[in-house]
Amino acid sequence: MSRVPSLSRDDAASVHQQPLWDRIEAERKMPTANIFRSLANAPVLLDAFLSYANAMRDSSLLSPKLRELAILSVGHATGSEYEIAHHQSHGRKAGLTDEQLAAVADGDSAELFNDTERAVIALAHESTINVNVSDATWAAAAKHLDDQQMVELTLTIAWYNSGVRVMGLLGIELEDSYRK
Repeated sequence: MSRVPSLSRDDAASVHQQPLWDRIEAERKMPTANIFRSLANAPVLLDAFLSYANAMRDSSLLSPKLRELAILSVGHATGSEYEIAHHQSHGRKAGLTDEQLAAVADGDSAELFNDTERAVIALAHESTINVNVSDATWAAAAKHLDDQQMVELTLTIAWYNSGVRVMGLLGIELEDSYRK
């Protein structure tokens, strides 16, 4: 059960918060995901949260497929049902097959992932579990990605690690529409 109220447009404390709800409704799926409804308790930070997330999604040179592999790896490494459920559909849109989506948790399926994809999965997993990563793990990914992509990958992994921790701390529940 969520530890803070899941707010809606009707709960906005002032007319000044209505543009934030306009933004959420324009940029995100409807109905509004529980994470945004919970973060709406801190509207200024939610607005910044959305801007950062949008920049990673829309302005990154990192391919959507690699981004989603990293995010799903973070979700699996932390056991975040919420993260995994929300990013399976993004992964499909980015070109991941159902078989690949099922195999992300292991990451070692040589026949399902190419060298770059395996390196991204390994980097995301190792960083999530150990925080620091070995030079070998870093080099395996850096062999395929330029410096900008490596920084973007690093920020993506770190961002979604913070996201799963926000979800865990706030007790954000997975929406019924995502439950199988």
